[in-house]
Amino acid sequence: MNQKPSNAFIAASWATLLTGIAAYIIGLWNAEMLLNEKGYYFTILMYGLFSAISLQKSVRDQLDGIPVTNIYYGLSWFSTILAVVLLTVGLWNADLLLSEKGFYAMSFILSLFAAIAVQKNTRDSLVREMPIKHDYEIY
Repeated sequence: MNQKPSNAFIAASWATLLTGIAAYIIGLWNAEMLLNEKGYYFTILMYGLFSAISLQKSVRDQLDGIPVTNIYYGLSWFSTILAVVLLTVGLWNADLLLSEKGFYAMSFILSLFAAIAVQKNTRDSLVREMPIKHDYEIY
């Protein structure tokens, strides 16, 4: 079974990730809010990206028969959900126009989805180069 993603899908995933992150950060840069508010939203983006990638990896590991502890699997889900909830609460209580709130929400979700796609592409590309070892040795 050929799991290697096409070059077009790899390029589209990276372009989408960079577009989502850049839009979010440029929006923060130009926003008229306090520096601590900008820091909050930036931290939520970074936390969300990390947790989404971690979740994708732990789900994929389980599907591939690679052991994943229940604690790590649960924390991955919890962290991803928490990042979305923290952004939602922050935007709900923010003194921003509704269009600005929608912009941050959409660029955040776009970035998370693209990070998952990039991680999947990276994993699929490596699987073709290095077959999974069944004795769970580290490559």
